[in-house]
Amino acid sequence: MTPLTTEAFAALGAPDMVYVRPVKARDVLGATPVEAVEGFAIDPEQILYALHRADGERLAVLGDRQSAIAAAIAHELAPVSVH
Repeated sequence: MTPLTTEAFAALGAPDMVYVRPVKARDVLGATPVEAVEGFAIDPEQILYALHRADGERLAVLGDRQSAIAAAIAHELAPVSVH
């Protein structure tokens, strides 16, 4: 069996589909360069909303679910929720 490439895997879930997932700020902050969050006051326990491609790659993180959905739609993507 040949493993799927990232591109092939993303195409399985429809290339324009993204999922919206709640994440704790601490999980995002741990993977974010310090200079990218300088000047922001973020509670590590705060819930943020991440947009991910079908292959799991995180595309963006926003402060609320409605903004995440709006951002996806503005970029002609089809958002679905994951709980």
